[in-house]
Amino acid sequence: MLWFKVLALVGLSGESLAQTWCGKHYMSTSSPSEPGGEFPVPKTSSSPLLALRCAQAIRPYLPGDSNGDSDPTAVSILIDAPVTFSRIANAAAITIPSGSPSLEVTVTVNGKTLTTGSVPLNSTKHALPFSLSSLSARTAAYNMTCTATLSGQTFKATGSLTYLPAKPSGIGSVTKMDLRTGALLAKPVDGNGDFAPVFPIGFYTQVDQYLARDLTIPATLAKQGFTVVHPVPGGTTDQATLDRVYDAMQEAGLYLMYDMRGTYQDSASVTSQVNHVKSRTNLLLWYTADEPDGTTDPLDATVKASNLITSLDGADGIGGAGYHPVSLVLNCQDYFFSSYTEGCDIVMQDTYMVGNNVTFSTVWGTPCTTDYGDCGCDNCHGRFEDISDRMDQFAERLFDNGWDRTKAVWTVPQGFGNETYWKRYPTGKEFVVESVLGINHGALGVVSWDDPTTDDIKASASTLALSMPKMTPFILSPKASFRQITINRVDFGLWTVGSKTLVLGANMNNASTNITLSQLGLPATGSSSGISQVLNSGATLDAARNHLVFTATGSGAWIFNV
Repeated sequence: MLWFKVLALVGLSGESLAQTWCGKHYMSTSSPSEPGGEFPVPKTSSSPLLALRCAQAIRPYLPGDSNGDSDPTAVSILIDAPVTFSRIANAAAITIPSGSPSLEVTVTVNGKTLTTGSVPLNSTKHALPFSLSSLSARTAAYNMTCTATLSGQTFKATGSLTYLPAKPSGIGSVTKMDLRTGALLAKPVDGNGDFAPVFPIGFYTQVDQYLARDLTIPATLAKQGFTVVHPVPGGTTDQATLDRVYDAMQEAGLYLMYDMRGTYQDSASVTSQVNHVKSRTNLLLWYTADEPDGTTDPLDATVKASNLITSLDGADGIGGAGYHPVSLVLNCQDYFFSSYTEGCDIVMQDTYMVGNNVTFSTVWGTPCTTDYGDCGCDNCHGRFEDISDRMDQFAERLFDNGWDRTKAVWTVPQGFGNETYWKRYPTGKEFVVESVLGINHGALGVVSWDDPTTDDIKASASTLALSMPKMTPFILSPKASFRQITINRVDFGLWTVGSKTLVLGANMNNASTNITLSQLGLPATGSSSGISQVLNSGATLDAARNHLVFTATGSGAWIFNV
């Protein structure tokens, strides 16, 4: 976020921070230099390759988890069998027979067969159910081997399977990841009830001058539809007051995203903080590094922090999952992505492109290029597409690394302005566009920097948050089919579950734009029957003309049952 960036600007973070951001020199006294750290582009192959992957469907499993009529694949191994012409992780040459071939897959743990099944070639998230009765709950993750055969050819993939003991008394909550979707699964904040999908939406929230001064704020945020609060550390508020803030959040039904940005490399501090917080029933997830790529933190720092946290949170600290996932945010477009992302379950991106000159630094008086300068948005073009491009790039890198099933991406919309690089705040409608772009391109959480913000942004963010309960049954459903399409700079995500389709759109134009239903592959009905609007941030349905009408930077969502 901005906290570390400001330190770099005023030169308080050490010599390396004062001289580089994203590996680039940015002071006028320095010359351009190649930053390095670029994600390697996979080499191409002239013949097909199979990149076999396998992962548990939900992580971690707990005693009592089982498959049922409502969710027959909850306890299963997901097999991905993409055929590619890129030499991505675990890609191996394959000769494909004619017809519609299937792989015969066997999953073993400790040399014993866990499950078997036929998996269509080029399929994704193909579930092979199994029973946890064949395993014992333990803190260490199991090593899993998935072997596939096809016409005399053999392919292998490895993965881990986490099956933790029942939550001990010192742990207040458990947050699972549904690897079929990337969504979080949690019980209600009070700890009672069943696990259910959670879409975290909220703000990085200031403590000293805001949360700590008025303990009624969490209740107000909950009424506004927000589900999570991310208190920003580093102020002067004492621990007792912080605990009262967390208590007020819990009473309001808000989840806690716990931040260790300034201390995540201090093992003693991390140990103390995790042990203090982990008993809270509203703890949703941990957060370690804040823009470590910007400040060029040690490349192994996030992995070390994650391993320590999980060792204190129910796991063995050598790669298996704990009772809560670990998150961080990256600021750079392409700077040691894999090294920093290895140390998290959820990677966030914070592409801030509103109100700043992205080609010339108004702070440092230098141009911004791929090897020089800092304009507050790394390698950006100053348009909304910077956000969707960054989301797509992160997703592609996760796929190339074989991490697309085991890690998720969240988005950080810009909720600030009138400072340093950013000469104005986004409007409320622009804020919703930023958020919707992230969601349409795979974000499973929306946490903005920062609150307090403008009344316009807060009202629009609340409008979006209050609409999410009607959208998450589509966005977070393992049964949903999804497609993304952009027409005339209006970005759409379409999720179909059964006979219903959620359409979520954001207009990136500064002019009104109409999109026909036929352009989206939807039937022309001529009426609004069977169509309900669930989000209106400057967009409406013209049913008579079968048009979706978007005002300038307008967004909207509709559920079609036609």
